[in-house]
Amino acid sequence: MKSFSILIIAILAIINLAGCAGMSETQQRTVTGGLGGSAAGAAIGAMAGNAGLGAAIGAAAGTTGGYLYGKHKESEQRAYQQGQRDALQQAPRY
Repeated sequence: MKSFSILIIAILAIINLAGCAGMSETQQRTVTGGLGGSAAGAAIGAMAGNAGLGAAIGAAAGTTGGYLYGKHKESEQRAYQQGQRDALQQAPRY
């Protein structure tokens, strides 16, 4: 039963990752975080005796972490692009 659950989780992870092609980077990070969190949570939960609960908690934590990291990277990219625009506007013109 345990190996079957792991196989199902792995198959779902592959399907979900393959479907990320049309998503923004933040959406991709959110999904990836959720999948990674659920896998890690399931593994830890299996050792503790409740893989389902561990997967649910891991998925919630991973999804939240992936979303927050994606938003952070978006703000970094916006700041970088704004710095480039500012530098071009202030560059001396000959």
